Amino acid sequence: MFTLIDGSVLEGGGQILRNSVSLSALLGKPISIHKVRNGRKPPGLKNQHRTGIQLAAEIASAHLTGAKNGSSAIDFVPGPIKPGNYMADSVTAGATTLLLQISLPILLFSSSPTPSSLRLLGGTNCTMAPQIDYIQRVFLPFATRHFDLKVDLELRKRGYFPKGGGEVHVTVLPRATALKSVSLLERGTVSSIRGIAHVAGLPAHLGKTMAEGATRRLAQSGYADSVEIESTREKNDNTAGAGSGIVLWAELSGGGIIGASAVGKKGASANAVGEEAANELIKGLEAGGVVDEWLQDQVILFMCLAEGTSEINCGKLGLTLHTKTAIWIAEQLTEARFEVTVDDSGHTIVRCTGIGYTGRGL
Repeated sequence: MFTLIDGSVLEGGGQILRNSVSLSALLGKPISIHKVRNGRKPPGLKNQHRTGIQLAAEIASAHLTGAKNGSSAIDFVPGPIKPGNYMADSVTAGATTLLLQISLPILLFSSSPTPSSLRLLGGTNCTMAPQIDYIQRVFLPFATRHFDLKVDLELRKRGYFPKGGGEVHVTVLPRATALKSVSLLERGTVSSIRGIAHVAGLPAHLGKTMAEGATRRLAQSGYADSVEIESTREKNDNTAGAGSGIVLWAELSGGGIIGASAVGKKGASANAVGEEAANELIKGLEAGGVVDEWLQDQVILFMCLAEGTSEINCGKLGLTLHTKTAIWIAEQLTEARFEVTVDDSGHTIVRCTGIGYTGRGL
């Protein structure tokens, strides 16, 4: 019997597809998603969404119907989750990070202790998805520290819009036990601010200018101490096209991480791109939470799967639509239950009684 998922709810985009398919694969629960990406123009599956669900179907031995570009409905009937070496190519500049988002939770609970690997091809630094450097420097360190994930990610080749052509290798060690719960309510102080400004197919000085722009803006807001932003230029044979970007992250003494990023755009100066990322980081820090607005929605699925009660301070800006969507999906497909409250300081706290997932024993 299928669980019906309305793809037009809340965020109405690809996140509903990714989280629903991941949980379906883990739980062995057939799903039927209609109105796929109903909140986007044009609606329906795009190349990277189709590639992602096809990758998930391969890992989970699933019977998949409706997986074609433009489709507004899919059925996903999972089978056994198999460890292995998998490859997915978005062909376009579709984000490799979103391919990882749908496949990582599934591979964490494959039916064998044997590590699995992913070779993901496409865009690594895109505007409508987390940059690969954000996943490396913010999401994975946070998930490793607090949920005890064991994942290794190697960026082999950068890929920028519109050519793509990037390559990412990921190794995932499966778990035999449930994810640990996490309790992060106190932000603490800012221990350090780090960053990486990257360019490819462009003059190296643009990366330095991005880093300088970010550093100067941070200093203006009182974050002059412990700031270290690296500037790199890819070798000409290590990228399919030209592009640039910057990712910043602040380590908090309370155990949280606040990240921020910006991608180079036509007509925008390198200095302005650096300042854009810095402004985003300052906004995240001043909100007073332990996660930024992108990390908050990415950890919801892991809170749902973890044992016991997890609680995270999401700061004074409240929950993003993506986070609300992730909570809705988790409650549609699992027995996990969430509670969202606002404390006396105006901080939004998300608590989740997780399902203590340990696999399907296949």
